Amino acid sequence: MKTYPYLCYVINNQLKTNTMSRAITTNAIEKFLNAETFNTSNTEVEVLPNVTILKLFGNPIAYQYNDPERTLSITNAGWKSNTTKERLNGIPKVRITQTQGKWFLNGNEWDGKLIDVK
Repeated sequence: MKTYPYLCYVINNQLKTNTMSRAITTNAIEKFLNAETFNTSNTEVEVLPNVTILKLFGNPIAYQYNDPERTLSITNAGWKSNTTKERLNGIPKVRITQTQGKWFLNGNEWDGKLIDVK
């Protein structure tokens, strides 16, 4: 039986990357929802007096306002990347899927522009 070490290396590294990305998402979202600062790799949580902001590569992609309703707003900041989708999908009440290049937010087609999530 022939083995393919390079293929095994690529698959193993992809699994490590996916696991690491999910770990960053889990940690970042926990801090975002608890209004605590966070900064690692490409993801940051900034806490201001009236809003907590989740950023990816410096671009704000989610806002949790400190109003009585705790309004949540999201955007893809113009980036339809897997990482953007991964980070946003970590937020409760947010489910982004993609079909034929189109993004869907909680089952409705979404252009990625800023929107409040109910």
